[in-house]
Amino acid sequence: MKKFSTSFNGYSKSEVNRFVAQVAQEYESMLNNLKARDKEISDLKEKLLQYQNMEKTLNKALLVAEDASNQIKKVARDESKSIIDEAKRNASRIVNDALVKAEKLESDGERLRQRIVAFKRRFRTIVETELEAIDDIDEDY
Repeated sequence: MKKFSTSFNGYSKSEVNRFVAQVAQEYESMLNNLKARDKEISDLKEKLLQYQNMEKTLNKALLVAEDASNQIKKVARDESKSIIDEAKRNASRIVNDALVKAEKLESDGERLRQRIVAFKRRFRTIVETELEAIDDIDEDY
């Protein structure tokens, strides 16, 4: 607390005026300081809101990216399943075709063996008949 010296009419006017000027100056300085801090707080609140909005936007973007990733994975899984199913069907068809061809070749081979046996029998019969004819020629002479 400030003590003022006294004069004839009370306190010294010059001391009181200096003190009032000093208090006014300090008050103005504190008021300017408070205004500056209020502005800084206001600016920081604005930036905080911007960052919160950016955070929300980034979170939404992450969710969208995650959903897109999950959809891409699902599509890839479905496509791979489809490709595998198609490959199995093709493999089954190829195996069936190969079995049909193998059976046909086996059947053709069996018919060919039978024809060879029949041909050999006929040829043997013809050769034997011709040999008998040759033997008959020898007996006649």
